[in-house]
Amino acid sequence: MFKNSIYKSLGLAVLCTAYTACKLPEVAQRAENKNVPEGFSDSKDTVNSASIQWKTFFTDPNLVSLIDTALKNNQELNITLQDIEIARNDIKAKKGDLLPTVGYGVGAGLEKVGRYTSDGAGDASTEITPGKGVPDVLPDYKFGLQANWEADIWHKLRNAKQSAVNHYLSTIAGKNFVVTNLVAEVANSYYELLALDNQLDIVKQNIKIQSDALELMKIQKEATRVTELAVRKFQAEVLSSKSMQFDIQQNITETENKINFLLGRYPQPIIRDGKSFTDLVPATVQSGIPSQLLANRPDIKQAELELAAAKLDVKVAKAQFYPSLSISATLGYQAFNPSYLLRTPESLIYSLAGDLAGPLINKNAIKAEYLTANAKQLQAVFDYEKTILNGYIEVANQMSNINNLQKSYDLKNQQVKALTESIDISNALFRSARADYFEVLMTQRDALQSKLELIETKKQQLNAVVNIYHALGGGWN
Repeated sequence: MFKNSIYKSLGLAVLCTAYTACKLPEVAQRAENKNVPEGFSDSKDTVNSASIQWKTFFTDPNLVSLIDTALKNNQELNITLQDIEIARNDIKAKKGDLLPTVGYGVGAGLEKVGRYTSDGAGDASTEITPGKGVPDVLPDYKFGLQANWEADIWHKLRNAKQSAVNHYLSTIAGKNFVVTNLVAEVANSYYELLALDNQLDIVKQNIKIQSDALELMKIQKEATRVTELAVRKFQAEVLSSKSMQFDIQQNITETENKINFLLGRYPQPIIRDGKSFTDLVPATVQSGIPSQLLANRPDIKQAELELAAAKLDVKVAKAQFYPSLSISATLGYQAFNPSYLLRTPESLIYSLAGDLAGPLINKNAIKAEYLTANAKQLQAVFDYEKTILNGYIEVANQMSNINNLQKSYDLKNQQVKALTESIDISNALFRSARADYFEVLMTQRDALQSKLELIETKKQQLNAVVNIYHALGGGWN
């Protein structure tokens, strides 16, 4: 009879499990697309500059020192390191769910039962003191151990732990991505600072040229060769250049403070040498092949790990539909008198129980969690594909940018030489009355603008090299 009851219970559990499994809600599934073009443009060279360490890639010792300080002190990077610790602790928590939990308890109390209850009308033969029965108010003392364990039948707990491991590895990849961003941002800001220094020098030199031209106009006015209008025009030009000087000085201050912020320190001068800025030759960058982005770029690796975690989360949510087996046990001592508490086996108590429970009716909450987990998995697929596509486009854009900037720089350099020579020519023509003051003025203005644009183009060249190094995934290894 007892065996028949067990078989019926097990049969009912199997039927409930089968019914639950058959009624799982339908979800959309989509495999990620890892296909990328075979090469950037027509090149299929596998040599990749991303494998070069940043201390080797950047040759300026001042810049290397700044980046090294930023990697030690930057607050955003330190925040990311704490994210890694949080994820590591989550692994420990999920691992603990796989193991039995054991606790202890100590208790004492009083109990008064009603006489006309099943307890109160029971056997009162037990004597607390000789010749006296059970009193109305009965003390109770106990201590012992309690243990609980859930059998991981459907790998729900193991999948949850592996998902936590993937999240942990994802935070490490996220930290590496922060490092690449930080290295690139410090380098770009450093080159911007050098460019501003050179632009300031050019403006100061131009103020000297314009001031000399202003004095020439005053002399020519005395000789009645020009009017007061020419003097006023050149005076306004000098004042405009002096105003530009202060604008550049303000930009220098802000750029220095931006670098100091990245380095996690309060404002102070940035050590640099910008005298040979225009002679700097941008480093040659090898882009390798697009498939290498999957291993080199930390943001792609992070998206891949988040996708793996999302897939496991779907399995964990699916396991909620199946019954779970829990086992609990207790072992301890209990007595109404402290002097009896350690008597064995009279005061010894123990229990062992197993529970098989699963959802049967009204599973809306579990369904919602399952559908949400699947939607997040689809989001992770799209995010992974978007990150790969973004990485490829960033590299392609910067490769084109480097090529076009070099052509632009060569043309602007010729323009600067031509306009610099035209300043002396216009002055000579003006002295011989073969050119008016307006031609002299415009020549000086065009020469200044072309020199500033040349510096800006040089900065863009250096930034493009930094950006493609960053786009390839360099700077974190």
